[in-house]
Amino acid sequence: MTTELPPTQQLPVRTSSIATLPEQPDHDWLPRPGAYAAAAGRCITELTYRIGPLTTLRRRADVEEAALTVAADPEDCVLSLALGGDALGGELLTFVSTAIEPVADGRRLRVPGSLGTGDASLEPLPATLLLRVVERTDAGLLVVGAARVPYGPLHRTTGFALSRTRPARHLGLLVAAEFTCAP
Repeated sequence: MTTELPPTQQLPVRTSSIATLPEQPDHDWLPRPGAYAAAAGRCITELTYRIGPLTTLRRRADVEEAALTVAADPEDCVLSLALGGDALGGELLTFVSTAIEPVADGRRLRVPGSLGTGDASLEPLPATLLLRVVERTDAGLLVVGAARVPYGPLHRTTGFALSRTRPARHLGLLVAAEFTCAP
């Protein structure tokens, strides 16, 4: 008993235009490239004044702006925060990153940058924000993290002043933000 196979034929080839997707970055620890923003209700910042292990004052700061720019090159990614309100006595405190680096297989992000005031003539103070990635999708990033900077150099370089009745040696900045793709 022999079985014959049917004759083989070439499959028809379709000639249609195919849309190409944007190139995927080589860093899967961030969302796809684009501009991201955190809505006012989706970003919380808190300032903590500390002397050693003691907290002398803890206040929520108003978020004026929270933005994340994801580029194809990881060195061009930027995270920026602008804080203001009564907690800062009407002053503006800004954080702008110089890089975003993955730690622990992308479950954490190390964000070195500078902490300064709204006055561009004053030199900002180097600061590092350490973030834990709670959730990452192609169109969003949910992070929680903190930075701790010495108050003396911050005051001398930026002119940023805390309350005289609440002493501090360190200023802690706590950030919880959900960045979503800006249309």
